[in-house]
Amino acid sequence: SCARRKMNLKSERRGIHVDQSELLCKKGCGYYGNPAWQGFCSKCWREEYHKARQKQIQEDWELAERLQREEEEAYASSQSTQGAQSLTFSKFEEKKTNEKTRKVTTVKKFFTASSRAGAKKEIQEAKAPSPGIHRQASIETDRVSKEFIEFIRTYQKPGQDIYKQCKLFLDTMSHKRDLSIEEQSECAQDFYQNVADRLQTRWKVPPEKVEKAMDEVEKYIMTRQYKYVFCPETTDDEKKDLAVQKRIRALHWVTPQMLCVPVSEEIPEVSDMVVKAITDIIEMDSKRVPRDKLACITKCSKHIFNAIKITKNEPASADDFLPTLIYIVLKGNPPRLQSNIQYITRFCNPSRLMTGEDGYYFTNLCCAVAFIEKLDAQSLNLSQEDFDRFMTGQTSPKKQESDTFSPDVCLGVKQMCKSLDLLSQLNERQERIVSEAKKLEKDLIDWTEGITKEVEDIVEKYPLEIKPKSQALAAIDSENVENDKLPPPLQPQVYAG
Repeated sequence: SCARRKMNLKSERRGIHVDQSELLCKKGCGYYGNPAWQGFCSKCWREEYHKARQKQIQEDWELAERLQREEEEAYASSQSTQGAQSLTFSKFEEKKTNEKTRKVTTVKKFFTASSRAGAKKEIQEAKAPSPGIHRQASIETDRVSKEFIEFIRTYQKPGQDIYKQCKLFLDTMSHKRDLSIEEQSECAQDFYQNVADRLQTRWKVPPEKVEKAMDEVEKYIMTRQYKYVFCPETTDDEKKDLAVQKRIRALHWVTPQMLCVPVSEEIPEVSDMVVKAITDIIEMDSKRVPRDKLACITKCSKHIFNAIKITKNEPASADDFLPTLIYIVLKGNPPRLQSNIQYITRFCNPSRLMTGEDGYYFTNLCCAVAFIEKLDAQSLNLSQEDFDRFMTGQTSPKKQESDTFSPDVCLGVKQMCKSLDLLSQLNERQERIVSEAKKLEKDLIDWTEGITKEVEDIVEKYPLEIKPKSQALAAIDSENVENDKLPPPLQPQVYAG
C-alpha cells in the first residue's frame, strides 16, 4: 500500500511539476521570465519589443513609399478622362484597403496587442466611479503625494529633479490616454529606466538609495495612474478575469490529495497558515501600487512555505511549493486575478520582477494560473471519465476520512455537517438492518415451510396405524400356575417398644 501510494504521488506530481530552469528567461540571461512576456525577462522583452517595433516602422515606411509611388503613377495615367481617373482611383483605394487589411503588423502578431477600435469613445462613455470610491481614491492620492514630497526632501537636489521628472511624466501621460495599454506600459518602463539612470550617472546616488527612490517613484506615479491603467476597457483583461474565475469555480471539487499538496490542515497551526495565505492573495486586489501587490504575493508564498515546513517537519522544496500555491489559488479564487497579474507585469519596476524573491514568487503565481487553465485528468491522476463527471457536476469525489474542517468554518456549520454525516451513516445502517431483517424473516418462513413439507412427506410415507389394545401383561412368573395360591406379602409390623 505504501509503495502504491508513493507511485501515485509521483504520477500526480508529474502533472504539476515545473523545472526551475523553466522559470528563467528563455534567452538565457539568468533573470526570471514571465508568461506575459512570452517567457522573456523584462530586459530581453523590451529588446525584442524594440526590434519588432523598428521592423514595423521600417515596413510602414516602405508601404507608405510604395503607396505614394503607385498613387503618383495612377494620377499620371489618369489625366486623359475623368471616368478613367475615377475608375483608377477606385481601384487604387480598393488595393490600398486590401493592402492594409491583409497586413498583420509584426508587433500585433508577436505581442497580441488587445486595443480595440473606438477605445476613446468607450472611455468617454464609461460610467463614472461612485462618489464614495472617488473620494477614497482622492484621500489616498493626497496621502501618497504628501509622503512622496516628504521623502524627496531627504534627497535634496536629486529629490527636486526626481519630483520635476515625475510631474512631467504624469502630465505627459494625461495626454496619452488614447494610446494602447502596451504603449502606456512602454512609456512607464522607459520612465523608470531614465530616472534610475539619471540618479546613478548624473547625481551619483548609491545603488541602495536608488532602489529606495525608485520604490517611492513607483508608488507616487502608479497611485495617481491606477484608475486609468488597471483593467482598462480597451483590453480584454476583464474577459480573462471572468474566464479564470469560472474555471476555478468549475474546479471546486479538486482536493489536496489530487494535487499532492504536502499540507495537513488537521494541524491547527498549518490551518492558520493556509487561511492567512488565502487572505493575502485575495488582499492583492485591494492594493493600488504594483510593489504592494507583489508584497501580498510574497506574504502568501511565505505562509505556504511555513505550512509545508510544519507539516513535513523539514524545509519545503520548490516541487512542494507550486502544487500548494495552485491549491491556495483554487481555494481562494482571488478577484480580478488576470488583471492584477497584467497590471504588475505592465507597470511594476522591472528590476523587482527580474530578480529576488518577489520576482520568483510572481513567476510561480503566473505558472500556477497557467496550470489551472490547462489542468486535466492526467495531472490530477484521474481517469478521463471521472474528470468529466466532476467537471460537469454529475458527481463529486468521496470525502476522505482524513479531511477535517478548517478553523475559518463556523461552529454551527461544523456541527450541522457532522450531524448530516452521522444521519447519513445511521440511515445506511438502518437500511442494512431492515434488509437483513427481511432476509431473516424470509429464511424463517422458508425453513418452516420446509420442515412442514418434510413431516408431511414422512407421515405420507409411514402412515400411523392404531392397533387394538393388547392383554395386560402378567407378572414375570405368571407362567408358574401352581404358584397362584401364594400367601399375601408380609406387612410391616410396628414395634411398640
